[in-house]
Amino acid sequence: MMRKTSCTIEGMIPVKTIEWRGDLDGAARLIDQTLLPNEVRYLDVRDVETMWEAIRMLRVRGAPAIGIAAAMGMVLAVRDCPPICRDDFVAAVNRAAAYLNSARPTAVNLSWATRRMQALVAAHPELTIEDLKERMLIEAKAMVDEDNAVCQAIGRFGAALIKDGDSWLTHCNAGGLATAQWGTATAPIYLAHAAGKRVHVFADETRPLLQGARLTAWELQQVGVPVTVITDNMAATVMAQGKVQGVIVGTDRMAANGDFANKIGTLGVAILAKEFSVPFYVAAPLSSIDMQLESGDLIPIEERPPEEVSEGFGRRTAPPGVRIYNPAFDVTPHRYITAIITERGIVRPPFRDGLRTLFQHTSTP
Repeated sequence: MMRKTSCTIEGMIPVKTIEWRGDLDGAARLIDQTLLPNEVRYLDVRDVETMWEAIRMLRVRGAPAIGIAAAMGMVLAVRDCPPICRDDFVAAVNRAAAYLNSARPTAVNLSWATRRMQALVAAHPELTIEDLKERMLIEAKAMVDEDNAVCQAIGRFGAALIKDGDSWLTHCNAGGLATAQWGTATAPIYLAHAAGKRVHVFADETRPLLQGARLTAWELQQVGVPVTVITDNMAATVMAQGKVQGVIVGTDRMAANGDFANKIGTLGVAILAKEFSVPFYVAAPLSSIDMQLESGDLIPIEERPPEEVSEGFGRRTAPPGVRIYNPAFDVTPHRYITAIITERGIVRPPFRDGLRTLFQHTSTP
């Protein structure tokens, strides 16, 4: 029987991943995720170079979160520009966008956010430079509010798919730490838990940086959702044993046909889910869906430093001089997806038609 609870999702989220504190002369505050789960430390970021480093080094990570970080980075980049020449200001905005986009190429939210800031500036030739700076900050803060609303909507649609007593598996971290606060793939779990459903999560460890073990398990544990960490190569066993009733993951970029890029190892999980007839869901905010890309073959895949594999967390685990291949993401073909959960509803195959219809009825920047 489903237990009764008065818990709400508002009381469940352990941290705010990123926020702006103060006025235009303030700072972007973010949690340094490289230190979790052993230490919770906040960074106050006051210049664009530090924000670029935070994105590149995964101090802030997850497609929605780095989009917000990029928008705030744009504000940091131009707030000290002299209020003299509009052309110089626009050039500074464009340089900042190109610079921040170079931090990580796969997540579409990053360039989505910088383009949105560029479009804002272009759309208001009547404003002074100082007014434009203020409007850019307002826009960046609005992205936080929008992300919270999007994630909660994904949570409501996704929670309906979770049955009382289910165990679901997730890969990497698409939780609150990957967004402003609520998460995409974990939002349905939070809401199901808040509604009194007994739900358990298997969190893939997610090599080589262990985002599942370090981040997903940590945040679920903080709010009382039962969670079990498994290594990536145990997923087949828990599915074969019938211990998993659903898989849910996030995405850094989805193409128009439903193919999507997510943390390396997601493709293997999807193939296993298909083999063992386990429903496989992708939590995808519209900002992560790139309708300009026909298929996943066109998604650029970031390759990370080899030391993340050979010397992960400071200890060498591979022979010196051995070759290392370290793609950060893989692309899962849409044929492995049961459904895509968006803030506008659940999309089922054929995904190209469903996504096109979704965007036809949605105004996006």
